[in-house]
Amino acid sequence: MTIEEMKRELASRLGEKRYKHSLGVMDTAVLLAKRFGVDEEKARLAGLLHDCGREYPNGELLAEAERRGIPIGPIERAMPLLLHAYIGAERAREFYKVENPEILQAISRHTVGGEAMTPLDKIIWFADMIEPGRAYPGVEKLRKLFREAALDEMILEGLTDSILFVAQGGRLLHPMTILARNEILLKGKPHGCP
Repeated sequence: MTIEEMKRELASRLGEKRYKHSLGVMDTAVLLAKRFGVDEEKARLAGLLHDCGREYPNGELLAEAERRGIPIGPIERAMPLLLHAYIGAERAREFYKVENPEILQAISRHTVGGEAMTPLDKIIWFADMIEPGRAYPGVEKLRKLFREAALDEMILEGLTDSILFVAQGGRLLHPMTILARNEILLKGKPHGCP
């Protein structure tokens, strides 16, 4: 399937706002890939398809994950929307015929992150946070990092902001997000971490 065919399919399966968001993530991911020397075509495909699992209504995500044999932990069971990333990776493989494991992994990790994130994983995760349609307190700070910071510094700031936002809202923190942040801190010890 060509990228233009994928776009047509996504436009017909996602709402207009979600489709526009997917295009924004795709474009932002390509810019990040150029900046950090990551394969631009992989970033383009992963960015475009990152939310393809959102074609299913929230109420159907648990059933879709169970049907595909996707492991569902207690946090995903409590917050089924998180499952769209894992379903999206499967959907990209099944329907859009994406076979590259790096692209599929980046799609599956775009919501909560994870351990040993690749540069492509990080790019898709961050592009989803800062694409041009995003408007929330702090997004401009993250967009400035997009232009100036090293990749891990950007991801660390984004993970920290995400964790604080979730915790302040009284919601469950996914352990993969915490593991991703801790791994960056342990690896590079940025921001004066001992």
